Amino acid sequence: MSNNNTISKEAFYHGVPWEDAYGYPQGIKVGNSIFVSGQLSHDAAGQIVGPAELDQDGKPTDFSMMKLQMETTYANAKKVLESFGATFDNVVEETLFVLDVDAAFAVAKGVRSEAYGTDKPMCASNIIGVSRLAFPTQLIEIAFRAQLEA
Repeated sequence: MSNNNTISKEAFYHGVPWEDAYGYPQGIKVGNSIFVSGQLSHDAAGQIVGPAELDQDGKPTDFSMMKLQMETTYANAKKVLESFGATFDNVVEETLFVLDVDAAFAVAKGVRSEAYGTDKPMCASNIIGVSRLAFPTQLIEIAFRAQLEA
């Protein structure tokens, strides 16, 4: 029996190990909508860029790498958006998940202004403090929703 309710999806992958380990794409395009999975600060090989120092319990002790991690996270998101013919101008919502809200707020204005090319990006934005992210040395993760013209 065929399913007439299926939708056409395009996917983008960075080619990092956890895409296979967890089983997900970095972004999905459905029609004119783009859904970007939580992006983080990693290089092409999947190594965390600007890893946080950890204490003996494996918890971050220093949040001074927040700016570098945030910049790298936006750069990785840009690759996902570009793969679908979009830019940050197409972003309608972003959600930042951070281990330290104060550290994120201290650098967010400058990093976001650089990424979006304006001091007041035209997208809804959420910042949520969390107790843990996927990798111990990770300080931030950002998910995006973008919309292309019809």
